[in-house]
Amino acid sequence: MIDIKLLRENPQKFQQSAKDKGIKIDVEHVLELDNKFRGLDSMAQKLREERNRASSEKNIEKGKEIKLKLEKQENALRAVEQELKEWLYKIPNPAKKDVKVGKDERENQVVKTFGKITKFDFKPKDHLDLGTALGIIDIESAAKVSGTRFAYLKNDGVLLELALIQFAFDILIKEGFEPIIPPVLIKKEITEGLGYWQAGGHEDYFWINSGEGEGYYLIGTAEHSIIPMYKDKILNGKELPKRIVAFSSAFRREAGSYGKDTRGILRVHQFDKIEMVSLVKEGEDDKEQDYLISLEEKFFRLLEIPYQILKMCTADTGFVQARKYDLEAWIPSENKFREMTSASTVTDFQSRRLNIKYQQGNEKKYAYVLNATGLAIGRTIIAILENYQQIDGSVKVPKVLQKYLGKSVIKQ
Repeated sequence: MIDIKLLRENPQKFQQSAKDKGIKIDVEHVLELDNKFRGLDSMAQKLREERNRASSEKNIEKGKEIKLKLEKQENALRAVEQELKEWLYKIPNPAKKDVKVGKDERENQVVKTFGKITKFDFKPKDHLDLGTALGIIDIESAAKVSGTRFAYLKNDGVLLELALIQFAFDILIKEGFEPIIPPVLIKKEITEGLGYWQAGGHEDYFWINSGEGEGYYLIGTAEHSIIPMYKDKILNGKELPKRIVAFSSAFRREAGSYGKDTRGILRVHQFDKIEMVSLVKEGEDDKEQDYLISLEEKFFRLLEIPYQILKMCTADTGFVQARKYDLEAWIPSENKFREMTSASTVTDFQSRRLNIKYQQGNEKKYAYVLNATGLAIGRTIIAILENYQQIDGSVKVPKVLQKYLGKSVIKQ
């Protein structure tokens, strides 16, 4: 949620920033509600003062009369406050000044590349053909049991996933990250605090109805349940930055994806993911975002997989994010880079909604929140299988993973 004071000072900025993200808002209506709320609040405060005077003067009749007026006033105040909150929640987090204004993903900028494009003296197979032949990916059985866009990982596929998890955790724990395995079910009100669902998007996630109007969302990434851990908490400023690495399964409907995206394990309804979350002091998020991106790069440099870094334009930045980068790895079968990880700063947008603060001397401030993918396991496995494949259908194991996997080649 944005700071209402900043909206009052510069409404045009928020109107334009929403437009740059392709989101329609009515700032004028929000300010009208804000004025109405402040007027009602002022009147309620005066009535409270009158009630207190009547109480001190022991004027019982006048006290009863004021009490009735105050109850009506406070009911009206709560109704307007709720309406104002709902409209404030519709305003996206403005993109940072250095983010390019763009209409769609075609205007995202490549800011860095690493490694030489993998080339073969044979026609490379895609990850599904490789994984099926090696007995490590089973789409057919999963379709019978769960339907389309599910998969079984088997044999060395399982060991490869476990190797990637241990590889990433070893690095991040040495960097001072706190390891956590979070719950995968979250309450609806938590999703509202996160803000990802605000501009639509509920249809992208799975809802479990537990009866009587109650229910839970299945998380789409570990950050969905990690960030709300600190809801209504005041952190010690001396302990920031606070960094967490979480491993979890994640669940998404992936509605609207088609073609090659639905083949194999690129876009599935259930996948495993390592996520990094940082809570930092006000104004320290730019530096932290660079740090998180450097860790994502470190993983793929050590895995020796070619990649590029994209800086997203406003239209592709998202409702919550103020700045977002994607790391894309080279996928030989498609002859192009595909998204592997992302790194975003959401500034104080989520902490205002979830009331996450830190104490700095005598002052309490909202923490700045960042999230970044450590490794999207399935997609990383795709990149490994395709870049490390050999002419006989076997796949070399990246050197950094061999000690975890206990072998140098995955073969039939």
